[in-house]
Amino acid sequence: MTAHFVLIGVVASDMAASLAFYRRLGLVFPEGAETLPHAEARLPGGLILALDSEETVRAFHPGWRPTDAGGRVSLAFRCDAPDEVDTVYEEMVGAGYHGELKPWDAVWGQRYATVLDPDGNGVDLFAPLPVAE
Repeated sequence: MTAHFVLIGVVASDMAASLAFYRRLGLVFPEGAETLPHAEARLPGGLILALDSEETVRAFHPGWRPTDAGGRVSLAFRCDAPDEVDTVYEEMVGAGYHGELKPWDAVWGQRYATVLDPDGNGVDLFAPLPVAE
């Protein structure tokens, strides 16, 4: 028997706020998902990003409590070009989301930035930098 990785789960303290954040980054969740305890978006390659409300998690794990600080899950979105990292970062920060790390050129050859989702999880934005010839 082989287990297959198919889903990334994030517990959302405010489902509507989390859906707005991830929709702004281009993920497609069902209409009306703000009122649901669980919502899924299909990702490229067949993976699924699932959002569950805190109440949903407590329904099957009564002792569950959110951590005091976010940052236990990190997701990354690849942009088409380095300048798009800056554009998406500014759009997210302009929409009121916390910019954790402003765009910068990383030593590993990528334009990189980090914004936090409504629950404090890091969401990285990146694009390969042009190769110097």
